[in-house]
Amino acid sequence: MPPVMKILKICLAVCTGIILFAGCKKTAPTTINTNPHLIFKFVFDSTQVRLNGFGQPDSTMPSGHAGQNPQMNVMSGHYIELAPDQFTALGKGTVLYMTPTHISGGDTAIDFQQEVLTPNNGIFYSVALDSVTPGTYQYLRVSLAYQNYSVQLYEDTTISTVVGGTTYTGTIQEELPCTIASFVGVNTYITNYTIKTENVTVNGNRLQGYWGFESVGTLNYTMGGQSYPYPYSFLETGQAPAGATTVVNPLFATSPIPAGSCVATGQFVTGNNKGPLSYLTIPAKGTATQDIVITVSLSVNHSFEWIDVIPDGKWQPSKGENIVDMGIRGLVPIYRAIGFGRVTFI
Repeated sequence: MPPVMKILKICLAVCTGIILFAGCKKTAPTTINTNPHLIFKFVFDSTQVRLNGFGQPDSTMPSGHAGQNPQMNVMSGHYIELAPDQFTALGKGTVLYMTPTHISGGDTAIDFQQEVLTPNNGIFYSVALDSVTPGTYQYLRVSLAYQNYSVQLYEDTTISTVVGGTTYTGTIQEELPCTIASFVGVNTYITNYTIKTENVTVNGNRLQGYWGFESVGTLNYTMGGQSYPYPYSFLETGQAPAGATTVVNPLFATSPIPAGSCVATGQFVTGNNKGPLSYLTIPAKGTATQDIVITVSLSVNHSFEWIDVIPDGKWQPSKGENIVDMGIRGLVPIYRAIGFGRVTFI
């Protein structure tokens, strides 16, 4: 056989082997989700509509009050419930979650030490869809328990110092960053908590509206036309008036919530926090193939509110401008089905 024919024969045999081998090779694995979950995330939105306790737009501050949009650090949710319709009484829907409680002195309180502190866009709860009662739900209820955020306080003061018989007068006029720990649950048992760097010991119950604030840094002290660095450290705790914390419930007339609780309510939407209004459907057990992610969009639109003694819109606690409201100003649950993937079939 001529050499060229031998080469062609060998090449043909090799190519045939490759084709046969390729024909027997397994295809790429197909990945599907056989354990889909219902996932809840917090998102804080300062542009979301500001609502009152009845779920109506509330863009105007009460006379003599002022507010600002806090920069949220973390939030915790104490209770989650899916409600089929507007007539579903609190606790009669599908209750998914409740954090442990503590009994102190005969009073039942949220156990702060067991709360899940969740940052912006963080997951605060997840549960297998097969463990959720199938059905169609129109509303979500979430009891908010704790929030930690940053705001600005304003210090406007005059300081006099006597040196060698001479009195020197200086001024401080400056906005200072401040961190606030805010307890908005109906009643919370607190062992201790950290505001930013300072730890506060309580070892007791605190009602809705209890707060602590911390501000540490260096400001400018002006005297004789010169500016001098002035170290400062503020740490204070307080209590907002009973019933002053706004809790948004658009179903007030058909399914009210107990006074002092912080069970915020919102109707499900798809797409974004402006709608369209929709219903959440939990599929029959064993039929779900995708995770359902619910973004709990919370309005922090001027949710930090105080009595504006000096009518300048700046929070001046040293001038007696007490905090009166720290309630979230709206809850919009936005849902979507996402993703495939955890179990691989060959």
